Amino acid sequence: MKAKAPWLPLIVVVLTQIQASFAVNALTVSMAGITTDLDTAASSVGTAITAGTFAMAAFILLGAKIGARFGTRGVFQIAVGVHALAMAGVALSQSPAMLFIAQASSGAVIALIAPALTVFIATNYHGDQQAKAIGLLAAAIPAAGVLALLIAGSFATTIGWRWSFALMVALGAVNLLLSFGLKKVPNQPGLTIDWIGAGLAAVAIVLLSFGFSGLNSWGVWDATTQAPFDILGVSPAPVLIVFGIVVGQVFFLWLRRRGRENRPRIFDLRVLATGSERAVTACMAIMLFVGTAANFLIPLYMQVVQGLSGIETSFSIIPYTLSIFLASTFIAYLYGKFTPRILGAAGFVVVALALTLLAFTVRGEWGQAFVVIGLILLGLGQGSIVALVFNTLLSSAPKQLAGDVGAWRGLVHNLSGSVGIAVATAFAVGILSSTLAVSAADHPEIGDELIASVNINEADFMTNSQLEAALQGTAASEAEIAAAVEINEDARLQSLKISLLGLALLALLAIVPALRMPGVRKGDLPEKLEPDDDDPIDEVEDPEAVEAAR
Repeated sequence: MKAKAPWLPLIVVVLTQIQASFAVNALTVSMAGITTDLDTAASSVGTAITAGTFAMAAFILLGAKIGARFGTRGVFQIAVGVHALAMAGVALSQSPAMLFIAQASSGAVIALIAPALTVFIATNYHGDQQAKAIGLLAAAIPAAGVLALLIAGSFATTIGWRWSFALMVALGAVNLLLSFGLKKVPNQPGLTIDWIGAGLAAVAIVLLSFGFSGLNSWGVWDATTQAPFDILGVSPAPVLIVFGIVVGQVFFLWLRRRGRENRPRIFDLRVLATGSERAVTACMAIMLFVGTAANFLIPLYMQVVQGLSGIETSFSIIPYTLSIFLASTFIAYLYGKFTPRILGAAGFVVVALALTLLAFTVRGEWGQAFVVIGLILLGLGQGSIVALVFNTLLSSAPKQLAGDVGAWRGLVHNLSGSVGIAVATAFAVGILSSTLAVSAADHPEIGDELIASVNINEADFMTNSQLEAALQGTAASEAEIAAAVEINEDARLQSLKISLLGLALLALLAIVPALRMPGVRKGDLPEKLEPDDDDPIDEVEDPEAVEAAR
């Protein structure tokens, strides 16, 4: 008879994931109230969100080791308490600087929380129970999104946006009290933390994050007027990306060297020991890239093309968010019937079909059945893949490396998501600029003087009213303004369609690594560490048994 799994660890894991995810979603939904109260631009809210994401990604590998060194439960409790205090800081913010500091602090402590959640699952659940627990952990992210849309959206229009973050303070207190019922995970007091490796990882992530985030505003190649500096006219964005990649390579070289010397590493490469595990990571990165990019383009379509308000947009994307939640929750029931390889490939096919359907059906109005169907299919495919790859990666790693798996998941999640939004923005705006330039030249009613006075190379997505207001300050005639509005409508819709098709092609390419995922379903986590190529001195009691388990 199968042992009954305890509910308390799962409750703590899900509530904590909601606590962490709700904070970011609530900031987005509360943007109008925040900008009014703090007398700041909307970009300040985006900067605060980015600060939290960067801080989490930069320190998550270090966070996993701190948990292992000082005890996962104790570190988790401190981090949950600090996160609640950070949410109180957001709720009480009186300036953009205070908001920035509070959100950055929130992101930094999530770097301690995320690996701990994985350790709690690996410690308390096994086999089918573990797969379902991972599905619920993955489902907690879209669930937090739905709650943020409903709760934060309602608070922002009634009692005020600050109460959303006060609610997160209360939830943090509840999680802290519940966590005392969790059994302690043995710590490793003799663990030496690889501070150099942690520093290299943080520097690489910060360089990559700022580089990709600056592609749109600073320029993909030629520096724009918004760039903080330039190098012989070249934008700092690609330079930072190149340096980030170089530092990232140095980081992995450092890890391999430490492994050969049998010295502690900030991240254990045995999490990525085999080709199938690296394929799982590739699938995770691609799906998060595609998912976050689509999650950016869809609200852009609703608000700029259709002119929906923030709350209208929130309710319009609930079917998409709910489908992610349902797929993340119930995909575990298919693990016994299909291999990760089949499920992963099928999931990417569904995502590609959904994005293609959206690309060919989006127009100026929202209530089309095919658009809604496309969003639901996209959510089902996305939720299934995210839960699948995380479960596969955790199942293939020894239980002792659960913290490293959780840290790696958090790093890939945040970095891929940030890069997805940045690249999607730069790509869509680039298509928009080129389409505007060609269309303007093909319309004889638009004079050369107006074309010369508008910098099309720095074009951005604008509503009709915003474009009309911008052209009022020029010498444009009524006929030219009408033609410009028509061109803008066609160009932004064309840009959106091409961007969605590009994401669909990327999803199809992801079938290649998906077919390299494990061809058999994993069982429980192996109890013994197995060696990787850089740790030949590690011993395994039964290599044949470990190989069979893998």
